[in-house]
Amino acid sequence: MNRRVSIRNMIIFAGGVTFLPACLGPEGKASVALSNINISAQQEKLLSTIAATLIPKTDTPGADETGAHLFVLKMVDDCYEKADQDKFVLGLDQLEKAAQKRFGKSMLKCTAADRQKLLQGVEDKDGFAPEVYDFYKIMKQRTIQGYMTSQFVLQEIEHYTIIPTVKYDGYHRIGN
Repeated sequence: MNRRVSIRNMIIFAGGVTFLPACLGPEGKASVALSNINISAQQEKLLSTIAATLIPKTDTPGADETGAHLFVLKMVDDCYEKADQDKFVLGLDQLEKAAQKRFGKSMLKCTAADRQKLLQGVEDKDGFAPEVYDFYKIMKQRTIQGYMTSQFVLQEIEHYTIIPTVKYDGYHRIGN
């Protein structure tokens, strides 16, 4: 009986050692698997903050709570050309530098009003680098798309059902 217990414990231990590296994940990387762009955890937080500024939380969840920023990352990683992906990452970094230059602190530490002012400046094309405009265009468009196709919006606002409740009747025609 002791032999069975020890064999069972060895199998559990071996399985744990095998799967432990997969559970820990790389430190400082984005929380979603990306194959074409390299985004750090800090940049992902920045994207979440920008998404929350674009669609803030009110009586409904904001864009960051629905995961719209993760949708943006996957779309940029999977659907955009390499040049556009590079502009996106470069524009994100330059927007962060612009926030530090204008407010003396990271965009993550800025107030909501400061973040809105910064993004309104980008919207108004107020002296930013071209990559910032390219980044903002993609970020805004994909954030809205990600939010509008989120589970919350589709189920709670649009009342979308996967299987319609109206049955198809091929015998009866419309208009007859």
